[in-house]
Amino acid sequence: MTRSAIAQTKHVPGGAMVFQRMFTRLACTGRPPHFVVEFYPYSSLTHSIRLREETAYVRLSDLLCNAPLEIFEAAAAILLARLYRRRTPRQIAEAYKNYAHGRDTRRRLLALRRKRARLRISHPCGRHHDLEPLFDELNRRYFQASLPRPRIGWSARQWRSQLGTFDPALTQIAINCALDRPSVPEYVIAYVLYHEMLHQKHPMKLARCRLESHSKKFREEEKRFADYTRAMKFLERFS
Repeated sequence: MTRSAIAQTKHVPGGAMVFQRMFTRLACTGRPPHFVVEFYPYSSLTHSIRLREETAYVRLSDLLCNAPLEIFEAAAAILLARLYRRRTPRQIAEAYKNYAHGRDTRRRLLALRRKRARLRISHPCGRHHDLEPLFDELNRRYFQASLPRPRIGWSARQWRSQLGTFDPALTQIAINCALDRPSVPEYVIAYVLYHEMLHQKHPMKLARCRLESHSKKFREEEKRFADYTRAMKFLERFS
């Protein structure tokens, strides 16, 4: 942790009592630990808990600073359930999901990410494939040139499972640099980029207490990509 991060970490008033209460409510086994609960300046709605001997160190995203008590309790229950392998009560889990996916929370999260998130992508022109002209071509062909060009680039490091990502807070598309090879056809790169452009067109929305990123309409448009079947077959073999 950097010095600036340490300086921004804040004690959560009454946080230990909330965790003690939820420990009992979930019927966690064993003796309850001593809880040290702090707000931490994460760049997303992230929370963590670490058990060290008889002390549990908890970091809650400072996005919860002004959250209702029931949301603090829900976050505590979710973390404790994960740590002690208990089931989070459905009502508590749904209350937290509704808060986390609510319009106001998502708006504040986007603003927070713009301020804190790091841009970890390289130039769009890789060793073998150039993403910017490909974006412009796809934009004209499939989107009537209606999408504003975001910041585009290759990932700084190879990702194990993710092919690409669109970050609405940063207005950024990143493509896995593992695909920047002469053995990867351009239509495969185009498909992965097209998929992320669909995320740009179809923002995530709340559906049944969950964030839906691949709606029915999204999937229908995805299959309109001219080389969809060929690209999928290639990616099934790609490693």
